[in-house]
Amino acid sequence: MINNEEFQDEIGNNHISTSAKNPLREDAFAISDEEKIEKIKKDVQNILITLGMDLTDDSLKGTPNRVAKMFVKEIFGGLNPAKKPNASTFDNNYKYGEMLVEKNIIVYSTCEHHLLPIIGRAHVAYISNGRVIGLSKMNRIVEYYAKRPQVQERLTMQIVQELQMALGTEDVACVIDAKHLCVNSRGISDIESSTVTSEFGGKFKTDQTRREFLDYIKLETKF
Repeated sequence: MINNEEFQDEIGNNHISTSAKNPLREDAFAISDEEKIEKIKKDVQNILITLGMDLTDDSLKGTPNRVAKMFVKEIFGGLNPAKKPNASTFDNNYKYGEMLVEKNIIVYSTCEHHLLPIIGRAHVAYISNGRVIGLSKMNRIVEYYAKRPQVQERLTMQIVQELQMALGTEDVACVIDAKHLCVNSRGISDIESSTVTSEFGGKFKTDQTRREFLDYIKLETKF
């Protein structure tokens, strides 16, 4: 019989998601970013001291504060809804009705199981239903949802759902091809493997449209 700790390790080691949304507590934003940084700084300091590091060394003195600011302001900044990009759209006045593909969007995210990097590329497409979105907004949506503890399947779904809502159409698709350092640098330590996830909505569920999109991106990602 598997105990609770073993079960949790099984989920983490096999990178299984247990929630379609990022699991946030209701009081996640009850304190300010500055207060969070102070709390995290002390925790990082304790980790390093427990590992035996000498925090009086000039190279390490600022590490707890640097890590705390990085967590709150940078790599987990996408947890804060105040940082959500304004996905403004415009009328499709030029009546472009074919597929629009933005490929090779760089993804820097963090695996929520081991807090190690996920590095790869996202390929996003949509077919206008009367509205269009600026190209840079697609990159910003990818970045926003990537900047949080994540699993790749959830990230892929969130990007599609956000664009569907912004554009008022189901005809959105996303494919992500990424390396997980929790696989590449620990555990099985397979430095070559990458993970591919996809989410197809509306017309992209049909064989012809999906095949056209996949042909555009060709999945020849290089890291």
